[in-house]
Amino acid sequence: MTRRPYRLVRVLSCALAAGTLLGTAACSDDDGGDDGSRVPGVTASQVAGERQTPSPTATLTTDGARTALITEADIEDDWTQVKDTEADNWHDSLLIGTVDVSDFLTAKAQAADCQRLLDSLFDDDLLGRPYGASEVRGFEQGDSRLLYQVASYERTDPQDSLNWMASLPEKCDQFTVTDDGEQRTVQVVETSLPAVGDAREGLRVTVRGRTGGAEATLTLDVAAVRVGDDAITVTAGGLDGGESDSVQQAVRLGTQRLKDVLAGRAPSPNPGEVD
Repeated sequence: MTRRPYRLVRVLSCALAAGTLLGTAACSDDDGGDDGSRVPGVTASQVAGERQTPSPTATLTTDGARTALITEADIEDDWTQVKDTEADNWHDSLLIGTVDVSDFLTAKAQAADCQRLLDSLFDDDLLGRPYGASEVRGFEQGDSRLLYQVASYERTDPQDSLNWMASLPEKCDQFTVTDDGEQRTVQVVETSLPAVGDAREGLRVTVRGRTGGAEATLTLDVAAVRVGDDAITVTAGGLDGGESDSVQQAVRLGTQRLKDVLAGRAPSPNPGEVD
């Protein structure tokens, strides 16, 4: 099917207490430590000065992006791949709201960054608008959702967006959003990712508040990895909590799939064997 390259809209209905709640989805060699986790204190901004470019034989194509998408075999637990049309229609209603500027010391600038975070999670364009090929794939497990994207950002440097992501745990550690008179509290913390790709950033975003007449907590684990001018993004979680382990697995094996495609190789049919 022909896929839209950006700003995918997701709609998902989940039963919650007395009402219905719209819920959540949304290798270069290891160089960051023996355990494969991100080196403490090293941000995307610091990595930017050491930018590396993989050795692809061609620009990422639509077919290549589709081949680079992860499969059920690449992620842990009992994830089931959904139809493309279903993933396109997932929608995180708890992410809708206007950031309260009064929460911030440098109000306008910080509030704008936090609003951009919520809007980009809602629209599935965390790293901005892809320039070239862009493919997504969705998975579900109970009430949790995982959305995985591979995209080319040849004319809009994805490193800038990674640097922005790196600043969010400090700028947007906790803030308030309002939607239809209902206030919600949002928290943003940094998370660790496997040391893959040329640069990477991980976040956990938690939204707490009332919706549909009941209290709800939406937890999303978010990751982005740059490989040259291309990148993968993963958003996973839901009303049952985050999905950190699955995100890390998707990042580790998904980055290798993208590198294989860029190098003109077929991704491994046995992903569990990839180091």
